[in-house]
Amino acid sequence: MELNDDVIRKQVLCILIVWGLVAYSTMASKQESQPSVAADRVTDLPGQPHVQFQHYSGYVKLRPEGQKALFYWFFEAQDEPSQKPLVLWLNGGPGCSSVAYGAAQELGPFLVRSNGTELTLNKYSWNKAANMLFLEAPVGVGFSYTNNSEDLYKLGDQVTANDSHAFLLEWFKKFPSFKSLDFYIAGESYAGHYVPQLAELIYERNKGASKESFINLKGFMIGNAAINDETDTLGFVEYAWTHAIISDNLYNNIRKECADFKQTNLSAQCIILVRRFMSAYSEIDIYSIYSPLCLNSAHKTSAKLTNSPFLLSRHDLWLRLPLGYDPCTEDYTERYFNREDVQKALHANITKMPYPYTLCSEVIRNWNDSPDSVLPVIEKLLDSGMRIWIYSGDTDGRVPVTSTRLSINKMGLKIEEEWRAWFHKKEVAGWVETYEKGLTLATVRGAGHQVPLFAPDQSLSLFLHFLNATTLPSSRF
Repeated sequence: MELNDDVIRKQVLCILIVWGLVAYSTMASKQESQPSVAADRVTDLPGQPHVQFQHYSGYVKLRPEGQKALFYWFFEAQDEPSQKPLVLWLNGGPGCSSVAYGAAQELGPFLVRSNGTELTLNKYSWNKAANMLFLEAPVGVGFSYTNNSEDLYKLGDQVTANDSHAFLLEWFKKFPSFKSLDFYIAGESYAGHYVPQLAELIYERNKGASKESFINLKGFMIGNAAINDETDTLGFVEYAWTHAIISDNLYNNIRKECADFKQTNLSAQCIILVRRFMSAYSEIDIYSIYSPLCLNSAHKTSAKLTNSPFLLSRHDLWLRLPLGYDPCTEDYTERYFNREDVQKALHANITKMPYPYTLCSEVIRNWNDSPDSVLPVIEKLLDSGMRIWIYSGDTDGRVPVTSTRLSINKMGLKIEEEWRAWFHKKEVAGWVETYEKGLTLATVRGAGHQVPLFAPDQSLSLFLHFLNATTLPSSRF
């Protein structure tokens, strides 16, 4: 039987309608299964200057069956975000906030100023060069939380790496358009552990990853970073001596009695000398030896430093991060993030924490694992072809350039370009040395522990050269 044109048109129309309904249903199902990014967009942050780029903040639940949620703040690049890489920034501690330090005091676009009542636009923000993602990890840090208090007793380097990886997988589900971009990790201080460990975890899991779980990691950079206990500690003491902070007598006795910190267990005499050593920093900022102290919170730093009898590189000495150009910036930042209107704008503190927001966590109960060295991890990732830069602000006394140089020397890498000055705007910005397998060591002249805070212009230049894999300038012109 032949079908006339009218019947055929009706049948075709019915088929198209069915196909359309199926397609719509499938699309709707996918949209419902994807977390809504619109709900995380920040639109009315108190004190924020007007900007053209978008930023988002909120929580990512790590695993459907779990009770952990990590807080993030994400800034799209100021220009052409789809063409710029994505960079995850991590602060250390353990237990200090990448939002309150990295984003709000160092390299984010909005810096907290004026007693916590306003934000200043940072003209050297790193989101000029990349899409910047700041993460508060592990749980117990900043606004990140767990509904199981036992989790606070189970924290350490491994948990932090695993939870940060789980965060990234879920975050990319919220922001799928950023998943194909080149991805880098950066951080400072105890992030000298966090960053290489997370990079190694991503590298290993990428080997058997599906398209959905593959992360396009290209490399990492770490600043004033704890990477090897023995040399970190020896360089710590040598820096104090060469910068006239301790006497010849104390320096020589420490070298003798502490056996250059080659042993984990320190003798009673060594501990006495270490306490004397720490007291030498009691009246200055160990993280920026030429900066003034904040007299509004006098001697907080010295109290934490002088009370510790443990090996100097252990985490108990990392709970106090540096001050800055305005030595009271930490106080301003803490006050700002405790404001209810700020928390509401950032979609933060949704669980109504029973304690105030602090820059470094006061609720983490224990730190269960912290390897003596991450040098084997760095060497492994160099062998894999990953781009790795290590930088050092040269006025930091806590993880000084002497420590970093000793630690890198321990790897025994062949030098490809000898130590030389690098320049920014016709001035010496620091010194640089490059090694085989792609490792670069750069210093930033006059910068303390938080390099982007003390030398914002130079640090942005350093960051751009890292992202572009270009040599730091070797002349004034």
